[in-house]
Amino acid sequence: MIKKKFNVNRSDQPHAPTPNLRLRVAYGGLRYEISVNSIATFGEVKKVLTAEIGLQANEQRLIFRGKERENGEYLDRCGVKDRSKVILMQDPSSIERRFIEMRRNAKIQSAHRAISDVSMEIDKLTEQVSAIEKSITDGVKVPEVQITTLIEMLMRQAIKLDGISADGDATAQKNLQGKRVQKSVEALDVLKISNGKIKPAVVTTKWETFDPPPNMSPWELFD
Repeated sequence: MIKKKFNVNRSDQPHAPTPNLRLRVAYGGLRYEISVNSIATFGEVKKVLTAEIGLQANEQRLIFRGKERENGEYLDRCGVKDRSKVILMQDPSSIERRFIEMRRNAKIQSAHRAISDVSMEIDKLTEQVSAIEKSITDGVKVPEVQITTLIEMLMRQAIKLDGISADGDATAQKNLQGKRVQKSVEALDVLKISNGKIKPAVVTTKWETFDPPPNMSPWELFD
């Protein structure tokens, strides 16, 4: 049994002394006991119960003597006495709304996790793009297959992003990662052109660079 005391006064009689009533509230398998003024309304009782159990007032239905009571009805005028029993039920429509909200939140969290995974892969790929850009800027020719493979890997991440169903903030994150992929692919397309203009390094053999010793005829090297 949980006991708490709450005082609620009728607004049109702020200075009139009013007795407190102890209400026994049954909510499913739980039992609560609260203290309110006898001239409180059932709407005010709902506010007390919101603080007690966390269920919002618009989600509550209060049953007294087999009848659902309206927010504006006063306890004393409805015959509520000390230790009277009131049944609290959750409004069915609010249960459905909460279920929908829970599913929506779960969907958003799942989208955030999926986008985060793709983002980490894109981070790795953009590092490779930077490495290729540095090589080409330094005049070092990069194998073309390395560039085309990297483009394909980036496009796979773009496909993954397209398959993620996102709402709210997740949509913004999804779009941001999509722009990163697009920017990297465009950069590689430009680098591919620059890379094609770089002449491959010519490797010479040792005999082409070998000079005969001084005072020795080149023909003497073959004796």
